[in-house]
Amino acid sequence: MKIAVTGKGGVGKTFIASTLARLFEKNNYKVIAVDADPDMNLACALGIEEEITPISKMEDLIEERTGAKVGGYGSVFKVNPKVDDIVDKYSYRVGNIYLLAMGTVEQGGEGCVCPASVLLRRLLRHLILKRDEVVIMDMEAGIEHLGRKTTENVDMILVVVEPSKKAILTAKRIKKLAEDLGIPRIYAVVNKVKEDMDRERFKEIFEKEVGIPILKFLPYSEDVVYMDLKGKPVDLNSSIGREMEDLRRKIVEVVHGEGN
Repeated sequence: MKIAVTGKGGVGKTFIASTLARLFEKNNYKVIAVDADPDMNLACALGIEEEITPISKMEDLIEERTGAKVGGYGSVFKVNPKVDDIVDKYSYRVGNIYLLAMGTVEQGGEGCVCPASVLLRRLLRHLILKRDEVVIMDMEAGIEHLGRKTTENVDMILVVVEPSKKAILTAKRIKKLAEDLGIPRIYAVVNKVKEDMDRERFKEIFEKEVGIPILKFLPYSEDVVYMDLKGKPVDLNSSIGREMEDLRRKIVEVVHGEGN
C-alpha cells in the first residue's frame, strides 16, 4: 500500500503521515516513511531525535551510485543507479518504521537532470513499484511534486485540507494533476475541525466544488498542538489517536476492501 499525503502548507500533513505510519506499525506492518518535504519534519513527528542527513546530501552515496559528483552538471552518469539496498543501509529506524529523508536538489530547475535528482527519482520509483511494505510519503506543500510525477503509481493521494478557501483551491489543483497522472484514488481529510462546524454543509460544498470525496473529519486537538510544541508524537491511545486509527481503517477499506 503506497499513500502520498499532500495539501497546502500548515494543514497537518506531517502529523497525519507520521501517525498513519505509527498506526500501521502498531498493526504489525513494516512501514517505510518517506519525508519528501524539504522542511523535513517527519523525523521529529516520529520521535526520532538524532540529526537527519537527507539522501540528497549524501554526496559519497550519490557519486558511488551514479558515477558522478553532486553538482557535476554536463558529466556522464548512470540514469538507473542501484537503489534497492538504500532502505536497509541509509534509513533511520524507529521500531518497525524506516524513515527515509529525501531532501531537495538545490541547483537547477524543476526539470533538473543531475546525479542527485536522478538518484532521488529512481529511489522513489523503487519504493512505490518494487517494495512490499506500506509506504507513507509526506509530500512537500502544494502541487509541485505532482507536476514532477513523483507520486505517479501510488495507491492513494490523501489530500489534507482545512476548512478554508485556500485549502479548497489547492485541493482542486491537486485533483486535476492527480487525474492527469491516472492515480485511481484521490480522497480528502478535513483536519482541525472545530466542534461548531457544520460538517454536512462543508462536505456538500467541498465535494460539489472540488469533486474529491471526504474520507474523514479530524477534530482540532490541543493534544496535537501540545505534543508538537514538545517535539513528541501523540499518544496513539488518545482521542485523536483513535480518530486516526479510524482513518487508517478507512484507507485500508478503500485500497484493499478489508477492514483491518
